[in-house]
Amino acid sequence: MPVVFHALVPVSLKQRKPLKLFINHLFQKERKKLQSLDIIFCSDEYLLEINKQHLQHNFYTDIITFDLSDSPSSMIGELYISIDRVRDNATTLNISFTTELLRVIFHGALHLCDYNDKKISDTKIIRKKEDDYLKSYHNL
Repeated sequence: MPVVFHALVPVSLKQRKPLKLFINHLFQKERKKLQSLDIIFCSDEYLLEINKQHLQHNFYTDIITFDLSDSPSSMIGELYISIDRVRDNATTLNISFTTELLRVIFHGALHLCDYNDKKISDTKIIRKKEDDYLKSYHNL
């Protein structure tokens, strides 16, 4: 299985095997060969340090995505996800923690599939894809 979860902080995530299979399906649907994907659940402070060191940003974020691939034909990636941010965002958006966590995971996977969110037009596209994958996942 190319998807591996790592919890540096406690996280409640049930049905991990179906989620791993679904993430693999997402990459297949986006025509990307997934070699390996590490999803690391961490704290705000841990992700802030990564943001400072690697992106020179001094602010909290919910996810940072790293494409470690040597070749465009085989995807190797890492998703660092702040459980603190996901929990706060879920509360702010009045949605479940699990739904927000899935959205963030799919968001990171979509970045690895070459979707961006720097421009408003790009943000609309990636948000639509997130929604579509959330709906598909919940209909399993």
